[in-house]
Amino acid sequence: MAFNRDTLVAVFFLLLCAVMFIASMNLPEAMFGQMSPALWPRIILVPLTLLSALLLVQSQRVVVDTKTEEKPSLRGLWDHNRNPIICFSLFLLFLVSMPVAGMLLGGLVYVFLTLNVLGGWKPKQLALHAAISLFFVVGMWAIFTQLLGVLLPEGEILRVY
Repeated sequence: MAFNRDTLVAVFFLLLCAVMFIASMNLPEAMFGQMSPALWPRIILVPLTLLSALLLVQSQRVVVDTKTEEKPSLRGLWDHNRNPIICFSLFLLFLVSMPVAGMLLGGLVYVFLTLNVLGGWKPKQLALHAAISLFFVVGMWAIFTQLLGVLLPEGEILRVY
């Protein structure tokens, strides 16, 4: 059995899924005619468990490259982790701007900028990223606010409710 980072992550998530599934057994029973409160956690845990098991299998198939790696430098660390650092920074800005921009406008800007950082800034891509941002953010906002009745943060700029 090969032991690498993917194996460690897969084992961690398999254990986490087992603990969470067992914890879902302790949720209270549903009232007559209602869904069990354990239904949605289990719906999430089953695919997560399957994907973790798949990751474990895949991590055992990978041939480990034994070549020597260069010593990490600050520049090398930035080059290797540029996209995650930028995406998490954009998400932090999204969270900080939430009281002013709200969920709808802040979400649109966050998704649009993240897609552009990851996908490029060409005019054709800008139009596609704008369409994707509008469709998914407005769609999810409409589902949660209009269908499910969840009050999402509206911000100071755009009062929707």
